[in-house]
Amino acid sequence: MYEKSHLTHSDKLNDAPDDERDQEKNDGISLPIHVAGSGTLDRLVDTARDYARQATSENTNKAYKKDWAHFSSWCRRRGADPLPPSPELVGLYIANCAAPDTKTPALSVSTIERRLSGLAWQYQKRGIILDRKDRHIATVLAGIKRKHASPPVQKEAILRDDILAMVATLPYDLRGLRDRSILLLGYAGGLRRSEIVSLDVHKDDTPDSEGWIDILDQGALLTLNAKTGWREVEIGRGSSNQTCPVHALEHWLHFAKIGFGPVFVRTSRDCTKALEARLSDKHVARLIKQTVLDAGIRSHLPEKERIALFSGHSLRAGLASSAEVDERYVQKHLGHASAEMTRRYQRRRDRFRVNLTKAAGL
Repeated sequence: MYEKSHLTHSDKLNDAPDDERDQEKNDGISLPIHVAGSGTLDRLVDTARDYARQATSENTNKAYKKDWAHFSSWCRRRGADPLPPSPELVGLYIANCAAPDTKTPALSVSTIERRLSGLAWQYQKRGIILDRKDRHIATVLAGIKRKHASPPVQKEAILRDDILAMVATLPYDLRGLRDRSILLLGYAGGLRRSEIVSLDVHKDDTPDSEGWIDILDQGALLTLNAKTGWREVEIGRGSSNQTCPVHALEHWLHFAKIGFGPVFVRTSRDCTKALEARLSDKHVARLIKQTVLDAGIRSHLPEKERIALFSGHSLRAGLASSAEVDERYVQKHLGHASAEMTRRYQRRRDRFRVNLTKAAGL
């Protein structure tokens, strides 16, 4: 039901990344020029490159690679060279991103800032520093923000009644058990979609695992290698088996006969057998959007708008907004480095709770 969905989106770049091979050769990790190569040292160079690639997440690496490919292509079409870094050229590039001289759509301020981060990262990998504070970049970016910046668009939070309505739309076949577990575990754990699908049953079950689960009497303890480092997430048992994330997880593992390897895997077409392949994090986003539609959430809006309101982050925002506990516990649960970041996830939770107008005597 959810392995393939009509909810697909295209985010192709305007320019093909035709210099990816050159990028691999210029990743900045190599032997010193005065050291003769050998089999052992060459293997260590490959190992060091593997570690360097893991310094950022796979999605970030892909995004930065596309940023560099787009900038390189833009430079070549204008008879310029991306190396060495030129603040003047980068300033012109971001100006063109904000106000294209072709039919290409203008980029948002947040995308332009991400492009700058990608370029700075790629230059750093080559042992070169791009000075983003140079006036040719900083003043242009400040002007772009002043003219084009808009209020941040946040995905809608999935609240308690929403998640209950969403899981109620799922069947009780094998795939339905899996998807119910994904939604409830992601909501109760405040998990990112990548964290959900990267879980293994045990520690070190697979090389691509980013965490594992221990099921205890009191609940489930998740150990995650997340964006901010390793953290533990405690998911207590719920008040009802119908809505308990731990119970849903136990049911899925039992009926799918999963005792080793990835927790969430694909299922056969007839939903009777669990396969070996780990689910993609995109499945979580598709699942959320589809169940939002099926549950009739925000049904007063057109379908396209309803789909756009929700994403994988809606689960994290939902927990942060719904949990009526001390903010520090929410911050720890979500793995945020600051309370300010946690507050950004708390959609409407504290809105008008304190009325300073009345407190001021008006």
